[in-house]
Amino acid sequence: MTPRTPCADLPDHPARLWDSPEPKASYDVVIVGGGGHGLATAYYLAVNHGITDIAVLERGWLAGGNMARNTTIIRSNYLWDESAGLYEHSLKLWEGLADELDYPLLFSQRGVLNLAHSLQEVRDAVRRVEANKLGGIDAEWLDPAQVAEICPILNTSEDLRYPVLGATWQPRAGIAKHDHVAWGFARALDRMGVDLIQNCPVTGFERVGDRVVGVHTPRGTIRAGKVALAAAGSTSVLTDDLGLRLPIQSHPLQALVSELLEPVHPTVVMSNAVHVYVSQAHKGELVLGAGIDAHNSYAQRGSFHTIERELTAAVELFPMFSRAHVLRTWAGVVDVTPDASAIMGRTPFDGLYVNCGWGTGGFKATPGVGWCYAHTIAHDEPHPLNAPFGLERFTTGALIDEHGAAGVAH
Repeated sequence: MTPRTPCADLPDHPARLWDSPEPKASYDVVIVGGGGHGLATAYYLAVNHGITDIAVLERGWLAGGNMARNTTIIRSNYLWDESAGLYEHSLKLWEGLADELDYPLLFSQRGVLNLAHSLQEVRDAVRRVEANKLGGIDAEWLDPAQVAEICPILNTSEDLRYPVLGATWQPRAGIAKHDHVAWGFARALDRMGVDLIQNCPVTGFERVGDRVVGVHTPRGTIRAGKVALAAAGSTSVLTDDLGLRLPIQSHPLQALVSELLEPVHPTVVMSNAVHVYVSQAHKGELVLGAGIDAHNSYAQRGSFHTIERELTAAVELFPMFSRAHVLRTWAGVVDVTPDASAIMGRTPFDGLYVNCGWGTGGFKATPGVGWCYAHTIAHDEPHPLNAPFGLERFTTGALIDEHGAAGVAH
């Protein structure tokens, strides 16, 4: 790993986070998307590669898209080596990120349980545990009694519709506070002089032949040596302007939070069969996520039928939750690829890079994506960890099929 400068040692700059600066005419790098991935990419471009002439363009407010709509679970216990390598690198970065950014990210390594409810899920889960161990990732297989010991409020009785037959356990996994993560990166970038430009949607691209040399915005054309896309849920809309079709579909991903409660839930629990995942945030609200809506949409609102199934599953696994009240529901818009793995790398257009298709894995990958995407942009070639995630795999057939293999079905 390249040594990095702690943010505490950076010179002070005037705070420009609330009042975005007017964009310059040109930059070395323009990053489209001011969420976690865009901010992390700008950060690692600066500290790992010495590139600070960067504009991060956000169509709304900073980190107001999917970064504000996720369920904040962080883990690396994926099946395939390509996925596990990237997520484990990210988890290692998470473990030191609060100190590096000199900002409280509230990263809590409370562990993640992935439940198994059938014999086939048991086989798949044990396979994943053994694969994780071979890759040096902390992972264990627990029987129902051990699951109950870690999470006493979980219903492990045999009379459930989907009884808990066991679970995988990753102790180093956990959660972080998503807005703190965004502001930690943003604060560091502001102090390094990177332009964070809000309310500046990208409406098209400036081209010279097959090279992208800038972006069009309501504030005028902004020229760029390189343009990097990091706009979750909107990437295919942007690339349509170039006639570049990406193998992704956009779906709403449902989530909700309860009213504030006393601490009752000590870990993170995920169930693929009933498809609900639950943690308790630092303030006390229960955070519940569900599966993606079956239909394609860019709507950032809850779908009642999906939420109803989500709550039914949660109450069956956690009977005490029946007394809690729903406080707020929402949806993030996630890009899903045919193999349920991300796309990160170069495009057929010189000077244009793409990062999309993370499905439910985007937040947990944030620092790892920033590290690898920054390397790809700076050197015009992928980092070894994201080399398998390029667009070319959809023509070569070298897919990274995480459908159901990583404890989630998408």
